[in-house]
Amino acid sequence: MVNVILILLTAFVNPPAPAYIDPLVLEQFHKHPTADVLVLFKSGTDGWLPLAGKMETKEDKGRFIFEKLRAEARVSQRSVRRHLTRNQINHRAFFIINGIHIPAADYPLIEYLSGLEEVARIEFNSPYALVKPVQTVSDIRIPESRSPDLAAEWGIERIQADTLWSMGITGKGTVLGSEDTGVELHPAIRGSYRGTLDFNTLDHHYNWHDAIHSLHPLNKDSTDNPMNNPCGLDVQTPCDDHNHGTHTVGTMAATDFQIGVAPEAKWIGCRCMERGWGTLTTYIECFEWFLAPTDLNGQNPDPSKAPHVINNSWGCPKEEGCNPSNFQTMEQVIRTLKAAGIFVTVSTGNEGSLGCSSIQNPPAIYEPSFSVGATAFNDTIASFSSRGPVLTDSSFRIKPNITAPGVAVRSTIRNGAYAAYNGTSMASPHVSGTVALLISAFPSLAGKVELLEDILEKSAEQKTLRFTCGADSGMVIPNIVYGYGRLNAFRAWKTAKEMLSTGIVNSTVVNIRAFPNPFSRGLVFDFAGGTLSGKLLIHDLHGRSMFTQSFISVDRIELVTSGWASGMYFYKIEAGSRLYTGKVVLVGK
Repeated sequence: MVNVILILLTAFVNPPAPAYIDPLVLEQFHKHPTADVLVLFKSGTDGWLPLAGKMETKEDKGRFIFEKLRAEARVSQRSVRRHLTRNQINHRAFFIINGIHIPAADYPLIEYLSGLEEVARIEFNSPYALVKPVQTVSDIRIPESRSPDLAAEWGIERIQADTLWSMGITGKGTVLGSEDTGVELHPAIRGSYRGTLDFNTLDHHYNWHDAIHSLHPLNKDSTDNPMNNPCGLDVQTPCDDHNHGTHTVGTMAATDFQIGVAPEAKWIGCRCMERGWGTLTTYIECFEWFLAPTDLNGQNPDPSKAPHVINNSWGCPKEEGCNPSNFQTMEQVIRTLKAAGIFVTVSTGNEGSLGCSSIQNPPAIYEPSFSVGATAFNDTIASFSSRGPVLTDSSFRIKPNITAPGVAVRSTIRNGAYAAYNGTSMASPHVSGTVALLISAFPSLAGKVELLEDILEKSAEQKTLRFTCGADSGMVIPNIVYGYGRLNAFRAWKTAKEMLSTGIVNSTVVNIRAFPNPFSRGLVFDFAGGTLSGKLLIHDLHGRSMFTQSFISVDRIELVTSGWASGMYFYKIEAGSRLYTGKVVLVGK
């Protein structure tokens, strides 16, 4: 009896701390009776997510992560879902992030949820906005029966994708995901849609999803009438209410061998924006669908049907609710997709006129995102292309990762037409298409996201610019303007071939993580629960050796970096026949 009393007294004296409530949620109650919220539950993904790195195939990674996530969400959300259903409160549960979206939560419900032990955070479902093209250069109506002898677009030639076409490397066997304003089945991309069985027969199950269930409150064109949207809501067939998504898909996978980087790849799509306006939950819904596509009823998810790449051209500025208090939510989603073997490509944004640290919005700021800036005809940075380093999350992260053609990029738009647009939104699809080409040429690269990133960065045509932001310069590689340089698909193929032919690529062992990155006083190499024996070598940008150490059966290496100068460093870990490489950044101490 005494033990029972002590336990009860301890529980009474130390009740569970209430969940964090985003101040933006509380602000809503000063103006409205309800708030649109995302309730996040405590999660144990950090303990098992790295285990996917030990798996060889993309399919194994995707299945493992899908099953673990869904099982965790089912257990931790059970009580809250029962309460919401019993009280007839509209909600949607997610598993890619352990959370539940409640579009209209009143204050008593927020109080109740925040007191539950299993609830970690309650965040405002902030509006996200499309990274809109800088301007329309021209709208060009071209007959559907164009001559096949017409030259490829300038961006295709600049990255030498057409050189790979001449070698028979066209993206066959790969799948690209479009998370955007939707997609129209334009004649130039209808044939590359995975749901096209033949030109007259379509199957949209597992190939199309619409996350737009209501009109967006910040869209000035919206009213309560769904017919005000050109597509409507919850549409069951591919549709684009803006042009943007159709344009980016054309650059990735148009079948005409003129516009699309990977003309024989397939694409699938999820509409996440209502005429350019989205929310945290519409993006999460699409990301979850890409992790495990479903039928048109949202049932029977199948991670084996996930795409190899997801292209994203959207951002969320602070004015619209994205701030350091909720950055971690979307970053965790993208980190999960990367662990599942899905390459996430994003546009850096078109705020280059703001100068230093104009890459400031999710998802371009995240470490697991592969962020893409834009270059012009003369191979210089486009004036609008946003620059690093990333300061909004205090990481000083070097972004972009890479740049690609993004000026006067001609591609498909609605109503069977073509248009040339400027923007980092136009650059990102060049990278997504190139990833498809690499996987098509070397199927063993499927699911090996970090290796693909390494290949793209190492093979980029190095570019510099006399541009300085504090201790960061545009004259080093990588830099805060071009990243590692301008994309070159042919050089990426050659780099991949060399790496694979030497037998140094093997992803079945531990997933090596260097942290913190950027670092200042010390650096840790963690082997994600496994052990390695071998040698660690670190050198600076000039090739000078900074550190060398042999090790036997260790699970981590900890370094003291006092005396090192600020800048970029490259590491190499030799472990038998395996070689691991990467880069780290030392910021001012």
